[in-house]
Amino acid sequence: MDTAYEGDATRALAEENAFIPVVPPNPKRKEPWEYDKALYKRRNEVERLFRRIKQHRRIFTRYDKLDVTFIGFVLLALAMEFLLVSVNTL
Repeated sequence: MDTAYEGDATRALAEENAFIPVVPPNPKRKEPWEYDKALYKRRNEVERLFRRIKQHRRIFTRYDKLDVTFIGFVLLALAMEFLLVSVNTL
């Protein structure tokens, strides 16, 4: 979730489905809630991972007709990203 979806109905739906909504409240809210600021900052890491995965044209355009094939290529892209990150940290 991000601040565009910080409404009460969306938060309630997320909590019903056992998700922990980590989104800052709108500054104009009368009753703001507490949220984990460190966890919200880590959200950026997930967004950057999706951006890197979408660089693979086959995943971005979803050429594959079967879900199994598509998920296989997503896993392959994730494995390649993992290897690139681990090589760059050496």
